Amino acid sequence: MDLSLRGERLHLWRGERHVLRGVDLELRQGELLQICGANGSGKTSLLRTLCGLSHPEEGRVLWNGNDVRRDLFGFHTALAYIGHEAPLKADLSAQENLRYWVGIRSRCSSADVDSALDRVGAKDWRDRPVRTLSAGQKRRVTLAGLTLLRASFWLLDEPGTNLDAQGQQLVSQIIAEHLAGGGLVVAAVHQELELRTNVRRLDLASA
Repeated sequence: MDLSLRGERLHLWRGERHVLRGVDLELRQGELLQICGANGSGKTSLLRTLCGLSHPEEGRVLWNGNDVRRDLFGFHTALAYIGHEAPLKADLSAQENLRYWVGIRSRCSSADVDSALDRVGAKDWRDRPVRTLSAGQKRRVTLAGLTLLRASFWLLDEPGTNLDAQGQQLVSQIIAEHLAGGGLVVAAVHQELELRTNVRRLDLASA
């Protein structure tokens, strides 16, 4: 079965503020949807709505044709959500963090962890406590974990945050590989990713 995500007429309020105003979107296997817009336009709110952490006052989110609220657990097993803050424990090393974080969801060997960290350029500092790492290094550790989670659907909030030019290219490469393997990606971005094929764009206007 081909994977698909659809949002239908999504409306979301925060107090008296109408954040999402009838948002429609559709994404199929192997595609990237880039959500663009100024600060405060609702990009993060839309991501949280798509993954089921926020419930819209109107509209619905469909995964493979089914309303995600009917089986949130099943939906969550298929997705990986990476927000602004890296989901890492400060006193654990990069290696230890990934063994714990990824190990909760799937089996992952030490060799797999080391290979993923090497891929993102963490070879020389993967055994250091995360509290000693820069913001960009933490983001690289998070990207390594993302590749290990074996989730078909990625939701990424500013995936290139705190990364240098090389790191930005790495983000695009990792996403391109995920799409080529049949995955789906929704990414909220200020600066568009360096991908040209199988890319959709959704612009949100500030409320």
